[in-house]
Amino acid sequence: MTDTHVAPPKSPAAPPEPNPEGNRALAKAALWLLRGRTLVVLVVLVVIFSAISSEYLTQSNLILMTKHVAINAILAIGVTFVILTGGIDLSVGSIAGLASMVCGGLLFTGLAVPGGHLFFSVAVVILIGIVVGALVGAVNGVLVTRFRVAPFIATLGMLYVARGVAQLISDGGTFPDLAGTPARGNQGFHLIGVDSWLGIPVAVWIMIVVAAAAIVVTTKTPFGRRVYAVGGNERAAVLSGIRVNRIKIAVYVISGACAALAGLLLTSELGAAYPDTATTYELNAIAAAVLGGTALAGGRGTIVGTVMGAFVIGFLSDGLVLIGVSTFWQSVVKGAVIVFAVVTEQAQQRLQSSLSKRTA
Repeated sequence: MTDTHVAPPKSPAAPPEPNPEGNRALAKAALWLLRGRTLVVLVVLVVIFSAISSEYLTQSNLILMTKHVAINAILAIGVTFVILTGGIDLSVGSIAGLASMVCGGLLFTGLAVPGGHLFFSVAVVILIGIVVGALVGAVNGVLVTRFRVAPFIATLGMLYVARGVAQLISDGGTFPDLAGTPARGNQGFHLIGVDSWLGIPVAVWIMIVVAAAAIVVTTKTPFGRRVYAVGGNERAAVLSGIRVNRIKIAVYVISGACAALAGLLLTSELGAAYPDTATTYELNAIAAAVLGGTALAGGRGTIVGTVMGAFVIGFLSDGLVLIGVSTFWQSVVKGAVIVFAVVTEQAQQRLQSSLSKRTA
């Protein structure tokens, strides 16, 4: 009998070793892409609309679109301060309309005093309008902090109150001619909304100044750090000695002042003040902030991102108009963009949290 040697059975192939480094690199690349999504969307929009219409990237159209963006960007910058603290401001459109009517009334009919009417210079009128916006914002802040009203409810109520007061100022009418007269010393209101400097609309220069100031405040000042701290963890902010209520009131004041300034720019551009100025503009402002990466829960976001978000909203709106898309479809597209912004913001948050756990 011969010996037979039987080969041992082959063991099943071992599963491939996981590649944690490669997965982490892919996750970081995806996170980087999500963080830069606003720039990506903006570039895609410009490419698409440029391919469809040869007039989209002309110098005159770019200047016009940027001028439209400026108004929404200023609104969105103010709203961003509020959202960074974990709040929301739905009243900015109505505050813009109220400031428009207050300034329109001062320029058109003046302030009624015994013996006649008192007229102010344009600079004083603009300052009064901004102060009105700041005061309304302060009321919002007090309602949220002192009376513990939810920000959504407080600012929703103010949306109706401010719009109603704007209508009461002129009984629902319009102040049609804001050019002023030399005798009254109130000429020059067109400067901020119509005129240009170095070929760029003054409104765009104002947006640049507001954005630069907001960037400095949020990144280089103790106030800015406290805003992020309140939105990131309000309880921890209280324990660290931050006066949370003061910070919250301050951000609503900033939001109201920015809203008033945006309303004045829009009024100057139109050359008339009417009560429905900036209706629904609050939605575009919030959309710009969220699209730019500002977390609705608070504590995360940048002014640069918000401005880029405003450019996406503005360039999208003007592009749809330029190629003749129906106003109904424009609303559909804008809504889809807002949903996309929220979904990607949540995806970024989850991915960032997952990466933090892996590296812990």
